[in-house]
Amino acid sequence: MSKRRIKKIAIIGSGIMGSGIACHFANIGVDVLLLDIVPRELNDKEKAKSLTLKDKAVRNRLVNDALTASIKSKPAPLYHASFKNRITTGNLEDDIEKVKDVDWIMEVVVERLDIKQQVFEKLDKYRTPGTLITSNTSGIPIKFMSEGRSDDFQKHFCGTHFFNPARYLKLFEIIPGPKTSQEVLDFLNEYGEKFLGKTSVVAKDTPAFIGNRIGIFGIQSLFHQVKEMDLTVEEVDKLTGPVIGRPKSATFRTVDVVGLDTLVHVANGIYENCPNDEAHELFRLPEFINTMMKNKWLGSKTGQGFYKKEGKEIKTLDLNTLQYREKKSARFATLELTKTVDKVIDRFPILVSGKDKAGEFYRKNFAAMFAYVSNRIPEISEELYKIDDAMKAGFGWEHGPFQIWDAIGVEKGIELMKAQGLEPNLWVNDMLASGSKSFYTIKDGATYFYNIASKSQEKIPGQDAFIILDNIRKSNEVFKNSGVVIEDLGNGILNVEFQSKMNTIGGDVLAGLNKAIDIAEKDFAGLVVGNQGANFSVGANIGMIFMMAAEQEYDELNMAIKYFQDTMMRMRYSSIPTVAAPHGMTLGGGCELSMHADKVVAAAETYIGLVEFGVGVIPGGGGSKEMALRASDTFRKGDVELNVLQEYFLTIGMAKVATSAYEAFDLGILQKGKDVVVVNKDRQIATAKACAKLIAESGYTQPVKRKDVKVLGKQALGMFLVGTDSMEASHYISEHDQKIANKLAYVMAGGDLSEPTLVSEQYLLDLEREAFLSLCTERKTLERIQHMLKTGKPLRN
Repeated sequence: MSKRRIKKIAIIGSGIMGSGIACHFANIGVDVLLLDIVPRELNDKEKAKSLTLKDKAVRNRLVNDALTASIKSKPAPLYHASFKNRITTGNLEDDIEKVKDVDWIMEVVVERLDIKQQVFEKLDKYRTPGTLITSNTSGIPIKFMSEGRSDDFQKHFCGTHFFNPARYLKLFEIIPGPKTSQEVLDFLNEYGEKFLGKTSVVAKDTPAFIGNRIGIFGIQSLFHQVKEMDLTVEEVDKLTGPVIGRPKSATFRTVDVVGLDTLVHVANGIYENCPNDEAHELFRLPEFINTMMKNKWLGSKTGQGFYKKEGKEIKTLDLNTLQYREKKSARFATLELTKTVDKVIDRFPILVSGKDKAGEFYRKNFAAMFAYVSNRIPEISEELYKIDDAMKAGFGWEHGPFQIWDAIGVEKGIELMKAQGLEPNLWVNDMLASGSKSFYTIKDGATYFYNIASKSQEKIPGQDAFIILDNIRKSNEVFKNSGVVIEDLGNGILNVEFQSKMNTIGGDVLAGLNKAIDIAEKDFAGLVVGNQGANFSVGANIGMIFMMAAEQEYDELNMAIKYFQDTMMRMRYSSIPTVAAPHGMTLGGGCELSMHADKVVAAAETYIGLVEFGVGVIPGGGGSKEMALRASDTFRKGDVELNVLQEYFLTIGMAKVATSAYEAFDLGILQKGKDVVVVNKDRQIATAKACAKLIAESGYTQPVKRKDVKVLGKQALGMFLVGTDSMEASHYISEHDQKIANKLAYVMAGGDLSEPTLVSEQYLLDLEREAFLSLCTERKTLERIQHMLKTGKPLRN
């Protein structure tokens, strides 16, 4: 572990990338100095105000405008709006000497070598020896950038390539220069993982490094395939989206978002700089791309690309006529066969054996990709796992090319290649000959990869800080039903992992949670509720609620809600500490569960909230009770208690969702001083386990049930009812919205008690359940639930 500390960073260049990186360093608590050039002339606004080029507002205009635009952009680059206070702006003439006080200088100026070299020459004059200095370049060779600089500069210099947007994309490529010291590489590798929450990959100084070299190959190969197989834009996006574990935006929609010009710039760079690449011709742009570039159809930023919005309608580019036409739906028999296969990795063997156009597409596509990645070793990386890591973290693939090849079978992959007239690199045949039948193996909960140099399986470094549930599920399983798997994490801590569709909470999951608490109370020290799916949990199984309500099985429904509530209360009142580890979407019941744990270890990227209003009910798993309890706990002497309660009421009534774990503190869903945030999701289960162990070892005692929740009765109820009445009268909410809000008001006020009273949690839970049940008898609630089940979107009726 290096002794270096990063307390302050200077970022030079405030474009989209520079401002985004500045925001992400601010996210993790680093003091940021963001510098850019001084404008050459005044703009009209400045002239109207009679300002001159000497005024500070003018001199910092470029940097301030760029940062403001970045902060306003969607998705937000900051975890919390207040974090912008950690960024100070300035310009390269007045403020450059301030770089002497920083621990790291990062250059993010335009992609021109001459300009970068000029910037480094200036910085070298003010930089304190020993300070890290890096360039966020996506393609300029690192070796050219530090030529002529001091020895100390060259030793502390390398490339650090973030992907855009810096907050959301996890790849952090580190590219050594000719003289970069090992200490610097080791430090950045660890800093990227531990502090920035990234997947750090040390790459070689080759064109486009690892992520873009493979990613752009994949896209270019598709561009050529589209014509050859006569596929439409919609068909390609259907085939290359979530079905194979890629983002919803798949291929063409992603290109529109990123910008066609960005992609073309990288593709041209590879075409010019990699004359010996066996797929060299694939990097030549097809004619339709050249036409789109000429027409400036670059995607979202120019209003049209492969897709174009006309009014409310989205039109698609016909690649043969280059005219926009109505969107067509795409269907393939092969894809239908994978509908029942939940795990993406299990779909690949089915996809490549498809008998239709989709099957042919996948066979060609994967054959080309497998051959290409096998030939990039050792050119761009010595180790195959780095290629997979780069594709997963930089392009949002669920599985890297070598993992997909393993899923299809190494020999089967070679067969696909041969059918396309391709061959794998020799080392793949050597691997099979040496007795290794796959690129990866799992041993004792750790992942091993085939090391080409030693011709043996070796452990991937850096795994000790992680717990990978996929790797331990079979060997450490303690109990399993159709909703959960309970695993032993070691050191006396159990984990309960949801296995339902989208991790919804139904009867099996609740039974599994109760079972986990039973086992933990008997033989373990603590319990973690965590999983490594795309989302923690989208809430209760509303399909089940709909069925019971539609069939008017109100006794069964009452029992089901009570079972949910009782399970949440067991989470809180068990004799062992419970730790929830939410991440991604944590909605409704998923949020209620987190609120009932002894501690929450949330991933920074957690989108959490009580959203039940959207389906016509109030939170019924303890969430409404919990908000009333938390309001009561924040009442201070002399407070206007009604105002405090109203804030908590509005959090539920407006179905507010935090767009990061830090925002969840503002909503009262996470609690300051108790709950913690983890930036790297890969470390989350390990951190949650450590927290459970620490709470247990510090002497955990089963809490005593609360009977001291202060409710305000009629006084609060009256205020809420007047409020919902005026909102309905001014058409801000519908009549049914008002009905739901009034039911919630009754629960959070503690009923129509004549004066403020101390009540038990159970009293509030009974009110909550009664309100939830009565809403389930309403036709409009059933319409809302049905609409959500059909479309995934809330209905306002």
